[in-house]
Amino acid sequence: MLEKILEPVAQWIISVISSLGYGGIILTMAIESACMPLPSEIIMPFSGYLVTTGRFSLFWTGVAGAVGCVIGSVLAYWVGIWGGRPFLEKYGKFILISGKDLETADRFFKKYGDLSIFISRLLPVIRTFISLPAGIAKMNFTKFVIYTFVGSFFWCLGLAYVGKVMGANWELIKNYVRGADIFIVVLIVAGIIYFVYRHTRRA
Repeated sequence: MLEKILEPVAQWIISVISSLGYGGIILTMAIESACMPLPSEIIMPFSGYLVTTGRFSLFWTGVAGAVGCVIGSVLAYWVGIWGGRPFLEKYGKFILISGKDLETADRFFKKYGDLSIFISRLLPVIRTFISLPAGIAKMNFTKFVIYTFVGSFFWCLGLAYVGKVMGANWELIKNYVRGADIFIVVLIVAGIIYFVYRHTRRA
């Protein structure tokens, strides 16, 4: 089931990057970082594969991915500032987000904002959604952009390197992506179960 959902997405990503070059990497990674379900675990390894064909440079592939991440993350950041908090304060209780959760997020970003943004860019799933609470917490915008770029560069470069090493063995990349996504889904489900349990128990 997961493979059937991911395959057309993967084909679209491959088509965009093949057609637009570095611009395609920037576009797809911007979409991924704007909280859309577009997996960087497909985008960047395929881009790394194109390094072996001479289409891209590994370094500039990492830079393009990081630039895309910054663009998408900035959009999500501003959503967090201008719409996130009022929306969550009004409707958060219906999705088990309490006022206490928002206060905790504010304290966390005030104390650990810089480090949390950098580290989160190196973590699957979390990296996609971290910009919203950063915006809600009104983290310093310049620091947000810098740490987003630096953390995203290492993430993108690492995934691109995986694609480069695998080279023409694209089927191996597909197997890698499939296994990674299944693992991520398991983590998400476990996290949701814990999240619901924690909130219902507190209630």
